[in-house]
Amino acid sequence: MKFAHKSFLAVALIAASLFGYYQVKNPEKQVIDEAARQGASGAFVKLSDGVTHYEEAGPKDGRVAVLVHGFSVPSYIWDPTFAALRDAGYRVIRLDLYGRGLSDRPDGQYDGAMYARQINELLDHLHITQQIDLFGLSFGGYVVAHFAANHPQRIRSLVLVDPSTTRSTPPAILKTPLLGAYLFQVLDLPGKAEGQNSDFLHPEQFPGWADRYRPQMQYHGFGRALRRSALRLSTADFAGMYAAIDQAKLPVMLVWGKQDPTLPVANAAIVKAAIKNLEYVEIDQSGHLPQMEQTTIFNASMFVFLNKHAVVSNDIAPATQAK
Repeated sequence: MKFAHKSFLAVALIAASLFGYYQVKNPEKQVIDEAARQGASGAFVKLSDGVTHYEEAGPKDGRVAVLVHGFSVPSYIWDPTFAALRDAGYRVIRLDLYGRGLSDRPDGQYDGAMYARQINELLDHLHITQQIDLFGLSFGGYVVAHFAANHPQRIRSLVLVDPSTTRSTPPAILKTPLLGAYLFQVLDLPGKAEGQNSDFLHPEQFPGWADRYRPQMQYHGFGRALRRSALRLSTADFAGMYAAIDQAKLPVMLVWGKQDPTLPVANAAIVKAAIKNLEYVEIDQSGHLPQMEQTTIFNASMFVFLNKHAVVSNDIAPATQAK
């Protein structure tokens, strides 16, 4: 009995220590709710998986461009592109994917289907029936490729910026439901803000970048969203998505920062081999975010591409009615 009692005390002590460490290291202390969103720019809409934060600008009857951000930095990562499209007369829309920014963090799969549903329902909410120019950055490249492959009738053109192109390979331990989630929250998540500077070739040109990222980390569900996104990316069917895009003959522009330290420029060959006749732009003196580090070059290339594809087919049915 004494042995059992000591064992119980040892287990209880370990559990208490793990819980205490979790409380200290886990940055998530708040719930994302209406109070947390008070005074935020943009707008909010309740969709089937949760509340989505989005921002739109430009004329309501303008050509529609939708910007999808990457793995964890929310929609402000598109600031220069959003402004350029707005000033050019586009109706430009950017959103925070579920789990990021000021959008909800639902207990969902965080896979391509979930994100496609979010985009579809947002387009319906905004009564957008014309074909769109869809932009995807990094992980957002996977999101928009999935969307375009499954809803090609909604796409006027597709812009992929330093996109995820291959399945991720997260450590096997992160796949375990309890231990993996715990380790991600206490070991990986706390350093996410500071880690964002590594996306730049010249991070010194973007002071305060980590501080801008940090507020979203305080809301419960942020780490869960990132971990599940990484796990879903490890099973993504890139070959199938690219084949569908190629078969649909969608206009595609692929942009890559030549000195990208996050997703190497050599990965561009994967997309070029899979999608015939895409337009490729490689931007020198740029890391993972060419739309920010080389804004003038990026915008010039973007508008040349978009102007080539000004013709659009007839309006389509609302997204929720599409296949």
